[in-house]
Amino acid sequence: MRAKNVEFKVTYINLQDKPGWFLEISPHGKVPVLVVDDVPLFESNAIAEYLDEVVPPRCHPQDPIERAQNRAWTDFVGDFAKALSSTYYTKSRAETDAAIEASPKAIAKLEAALAIRQDNGGPYFNGPNLSLVDAAYAPFLQRFALAESKLGTGLLKDFPLVQAWSDALLANETVTGAVVDSFAEKFFASLKRREFYVGTLFETTAAAAE
Repeated sequence: MRAKNVEFKVTYINLQDKPGWFLEISPHGKVPVLVVDDVPLFESNAIAEYLDEVVPPRCHPQDPIERAQNRAWTDFVGDFAKALSSTYYTKSRAETDAAIEASPKAIAKLEAALAIRQDNGGPYFNGPNLSLVDAAYAPFLQRFALAESKLGTGLLKDFPLVQAWSDALLANETVTGAVVDSFAEKFFASLKRREFYVGTLFETTAAAAE
């Protein structure tokens, strides 16, 4: 919606205390949900596809083959997100190290896809403009970058195209402005509350700063 300059109102949901009205319109109890003319739409990809159909300009490619490829890579985001989040949704350094060892398989597939698309000039998946693929991956790259600032796994060092793509997305205000200003603080607090290993690193950093 930000990329298309759509006017919208945001209601933030406390996922630790979901209100009844929200659970009535979100079958999975997850965000986001988009309400259009009192009709709720749920699931990120479905919402993005709807917006791309009704609000110009299109973020999907015009070519049917390219569009199908984009949809396929958007569907792959679940595997990619799991590869990244498994490194910081861990209870110990040993679990993190095991995840780092297992994660490159999924990341390598995206690196290969980006290599094939190099002739589009970048810096985004389809070239100079944001696409639905970019919108699908950006939140997970943003969270990983925050966790990585503490973990220092170096997971993306062998995947320069993924790293460059992440850097470009996280330098785009359309992406970074899509979350609340205190997002990093809330993300760190969530990791600590859930007693993940990376949360202990935030506490160590804060103590050292004091």
